[in-house]
Amino acid sequence: MSSRIAPIGDAERRERLGLGVLFGAIYFIQGIGEPTEGLIAQPVRSLLASWGHSATEIATFTALLSVPWVLKPLYGVLSDFVPVAGYRRRSYLLIMSTATALGLAYLYFNPPGPGSYGWLIAVLLVPTVGVAFSDVVADALMVERGQPRGITGQLQSVQWASLYAATIVTGMLGGYLSQHGHQEVGFLICAGAAACTGLLTLLFVREQRRPPTLDRARVAWTALARTVRTRALWGAIAFLFLWSFNPFSTAVLYLHMTRTLGFAEQFYGNTVSLLAVAAVAASIAYGLYCRRVPFKWLIHLAIGAGVASTLAYWGLSGAASALWITVAVGLTYMTGTLVQLDLAARVVPVETAGTAFALLMAVWNLGFAASAGLGGYLYDRWLPLWGATAAFDALVAVGALCTSACWLVVPWLRWDAGSPRTAA
Repeated sequence: MSSRIAPIGDAERRERLGLGVLFGAIYFIQGIGEPTEGLIAQPVRSLLASWGHSATEIATFTALLSVPWVLKPLYGVLSDFVPVAGYRRRSYLLIMSTATALGLAYLYFNPPGPGSYGWLIAVLLVPTVGVAFSDVVADALMVERGQPRGITGQLQSVQWASLYAATIVTGMLGGYLSQHGHQEVGFLICAGAAACTGLLTLLFVREQRRPPTLDRARVAWTALARTVRTRALWGAIAFLFLWSFNPFSTAVLYLHMTRTLGFAEQFYGNTVSLLAVAAVAASIAYGLYCRRVPFKWLIHLAIGAGVASTLAYWGLSGAASALWITVAVGLTYMTGTLVQLDLAARVVPVETAGTAFALLMAVWNLGFAASAGLGGYLYDRWLPLWGATAAFDALVAVGALCTSACWLVVPWLRWDAGSPRTAA
């Protein structure tokens, strides 16, 4: 297998640039408007806190609001097999961006007040479903446009650089809105961002209208069934789950930094923004070298980067070390993440890109959720036995060991299906 890259013409170069701009814009807007991690995440938590809700109630609120992300395979099935007005991608992007904008605009014009806990969850579930569904459709478009050209890695790098660029903005602006009690302004900004997604879809998402037919559905289902039976998909599933199953979670890191080390909330927030800056740099770099390095090497790089990004926290002792470690983790962790996403984009069939890619991402999210619960349990058990620092260091070691288990499944991985690069 050769990694040589065939020369491309001006037309192809312009098309690739256009795809990068489109997906980058969609992901930047998603990073702004996503209710669980975007601009309104911190303002909503501060709003709940001001109403007197406990930490458990706020955490439960976030967990319930995250449920739509677990249903991503369902959105993939709808997008792949139930076209609206003859379009599998364009129509759903328009519908979901409109629903997201209307749901958030409603909260701006009808601000929630104390006692609105359940009502606020119900209303925010609408834009959360809209963003999660749009994410599935955008990923399906990325696979459809990127896999035949062998540029899934480059498109992923653009997407995630844009997402983390939005995180830099939302971290600072979200803190400002929370501190000054202007939570409702966040709803309005996010509603406007969702409307921009709809506008981008109207102007730049081109898709051939294809009325549903039994033959087309049969071909798509056959492709999905064939993929489900392949070693490539199951190897990717095992790899993604093992990578994401890391008990050393951000929740434990947050508690250790703010309680054990005594860092201020603002300082912790600044480290989140700094990590996002480093992640943007790693994303840009990956787009430059991903097609020049054999993918097998990138797989080993991903595992090593994941282990390193966890073990780095053994050096966490003060403010200066926290800043340097944050930069290192942003670079290494994002590199490993992009390799995983590139692997997922390479093994899914183009005909059912929405369903198959969403399934892989659901496995990824399941690993994170399961390991976060385990990590919190282990930390609470070890804390009274060994003390805060020893419990934290032990969890770092367990997390790195779990990530290193990815090397066990490397011999079963396949990443060359459907990739024109391997034919060079």
